[in-house]
Amino acid sequence: MKIIVLNGSPKGEHSITLQYSHFIQKKFPQHVLKTFHIAQRIKRIEKNQATFQEIMEDIRSSDGVLWSFGLWVLAVSAQYMRFVELISERNAQDIFKDKYTAALSTSIHYYDHTAHNYIRAVCEDLGMKYVEGFSLDMLDLMKEEQRRQLIIFAENFFDAIESKAATTRLFRPLHFNTFVYEPGQPAHKVDVKNQKVLVLTDDYSQDNNLGKMIDRFKESFSSPIEVINLQDIDIRGACLGCMRCGYDYSCQYKDGFTDFYNNRVRTADIIVFAGTVKGRYLSSMWKTFYDRAFFWNHTPSLAGKQMAYIISGPLSQNENLIQLLEASSTTRQHANHVDIVTDEC
Repeated sequence: MKIIVLNGSPKGEHSITLQYSHFIQKKFPQHVLKTFHIAQRIKRIEKNQATFQEIMEDIRSSDGVLWSFGLWVLAVSAQYMRFVELISERNAQDIFKDKYTAALSTSIHYYDHTAHNYIRAVCEDLGMKYVEGFSLDMLDLMKEEQRRQLIIFAENFFDAIESKAATTRLFRPLHFNTFVYEPGQPAHKVDVKNQKVLVLTDDYSQDNNLGKMIDRFKESFSSPIEVINLQDIDIRGACLGCMRCGYDYSCQYKDGFTDFYNNRVRTADIIVFAGTVKGRYLSSMWKTFYDRAFFWNHTPSLAGKQMAYIISGPLSQNENLIQLLEASSTTRQHANHVDIVTDEC
């Protein structure tokens, strides 16, 4: 059988997770596992249609697809999410339809379930036949029992393909409504005194629901509040996972993100995150923000802040995303999760 491995690590061949699929290949030499370094090559995949099409054609001729990834701030990497967006933007969903698929991840076992929920929901939205997911510790390849479990995982995947096994769906399809938000006027305006209120967004258009909600929120205050569009920040790429920031909280990127985060985000008292649901997450730009903010590592860099969300789209249908947003405030940052407001009606 021909299995396509979609490597979601920006580290490419140096990905720890990839070593697990190499192990599977050695144990099952009768099958061919062909790897595409999706996250590492995302810029080329995005800019070069031929590169994207090459991947699609290999998936079309494959017997199965293995999503291979490390955990990147409660989910998969921003580069991997951008690839998922490209599938939709380029109408390539039918290529994945009815393909058998499985997910393989490595991490320190911190919110693995939300990452696997995301991937499974994406696969089900693409009409794929999801067999199972396997979450491993980064050092499990050194343990005999875990190697045995990995072999069983691979056997189950291959057997499901060969026997055309029936699979079940866990996540309901998302239904996007066409509701147009027309804001009214606030009954009264709030005085926050010396508190700094900051709205972060990835889209501040005046002709969509998100932009209108942001404007309505701004008008609720007696003094001006700052709105920052992430598209206007000097962000030259998503997190590479190099972990050099572990030494002294400095990022190897020489762009404007670190100064922006330290001097404009961390200085706010009340932070509102505003975004639009795109599939099973927000945009890959938002994931880039969360991943790049990891230059603070596991230190809660926004501890004690008041954090809230303005979301456009079917959030109530996406329980996993709700959990991700709440965890981003509380578990990750030790901040106060105020609430989430959406344009659902």
